[in-house]
Amino acid sequence: MIGAGYVGLVSGACFADFGHSVVCVDTDARKIEALRAGRMPIYEPGLEELVRRTTAAGDLAFSTELGPAVAGAEAVFIAVGTPARRGDGHADLSYVYAAAREIAAHLTGFTVVVTKSTVPVGAGDEVERIIRAARPDADFAVVSNPEFLREGAAIGDFKRPDRIVIGADDPRARDAMALIYRPLTLNQAPLMVTSRRSSELIKYAANAFLAMKITFINEMADLCEAVGADVQEVARGVGMDKRIGGKFLHAGPGYGGSCFPKDTLALIKTAQDHGAPARLVETTAAVNDQRKRAMARKIVKACGGDVRGKTIALLGLAFKPNTDDMRDAPSIAIVTALQDQGARVRAHDPVAMEHAKQTLADVVYCETPYRCAEGADALAIVTEWDAYRALDLERLGRAMRERRLIDLRNIYRPHEARAAGFAYSSVGRPG
Repeated sequence: MIGAGYVGLVSGACFADFGHSVVCVDTDARKIEALRAGRMPIYEPGLEELVRRTTAAGDLAFSTELGPAVAGAEAVFIAVGTPARRGDGHADLSYVYAAAREIAAHLTGFTVVVTKSTVPVGAGDEVERIIRAARPDADFAVVSNPEFLREGAAIGDFKRPDRIVIGADDPRARDAMALIYRPLTLNQAPLMVTSRRSSELIKYAANAFLAMKITFINEMADLCEAVGADVQEVARGVGMDKRIGGKFLHAGPGYGGSCFPKDTLALIKTAQDHGAPARLVETTAAVNDQRKRAMARKIVKACGGDVRGKTIALLGLAFKPNTDDMRDAPSIAIVTALQDQGARVRAHDPVAMEHAKQTLADVVYCETPYRCAEGADALAIVTEWDAYRALDLERLGRAMRERRLIDLRNIYRPHEARAAGFAYSSVGRPG
């Protein structure tokens, strides 16, 4: 497994839990040293225990040396990052192609080279070309195997997947991948075998569709506020249609994280390059960016239209619960906008504060939600952590200067908040 980041580490640990012999390779020596000591570079529920168990069993190992790991492997997964490229928004494939060059030098016997990283259509062709140019004698096949892991629920998603997508043309590669995933297919997990290019596009299309679903319900939330409807009831009624489904229909401050922002942008750029512009996806990305700033304006409006000199408390910084990932988190745009308007910001998050400190300056980070609320003129819930779902509202209010609660995740009932003396506002519900 080349890359011990989010995808590589979770996938490697789960494969090891199936009884496969897995080596996770990474160029970051400090990360490898920490993993060998049982310390995780990311927060993911259940991951630390899984890594420790599989390491102790001898099925999972960590290394900075790619050569020995590849030389003894029947399958080599490329799971390195593909961030948005600065300047044009295309996926940066430099890490993928660098891994392919290194892999080529150490191949022995028939080897399946698997792109697990999220890559645009045609990247697998280039990986194959790079390896073939470097090693004309090598016996290998390049396969696309996109991941569909949700941060915060990645282990469950890996072990109980909706589908396993394999993009392969070589029959030997298809057989090898079926064997690797046999523990899952025994439990009737759907195995979809398709062309490599179709497999690559499936990942981007799936993420773009989910991003559009989130953005759609957020626009419906704005309409609900304008006409006096309740977006939660609207979403429930819409989601009961089996053709639509209820998932990703939760109004809020917009999507963030490691996948949706960069993948929608990469799909937009790929579509433009091929003369088939994805207008819906383009609009989705633009609306989502505006959404985050609109949430800051919502907080300002709740404070009477002016936050200069006021203290605003934020609960939740990570882009979603059960992760410490701050990449493109709505909290970043919200904090920045509030500070630009002269507000002082206090914040709490159960696990993401250390990562947040690298991104957000001049914020007072607090150990508990109640400490965060001390002296605040308003409190906003930005991330729907379970720890925030049953707060003592009376205690919260006593700590604040003014009892204003802006619930950007709709986790409280309006009458409960108002009974505790709060001026309460939420997203897409009657005021």
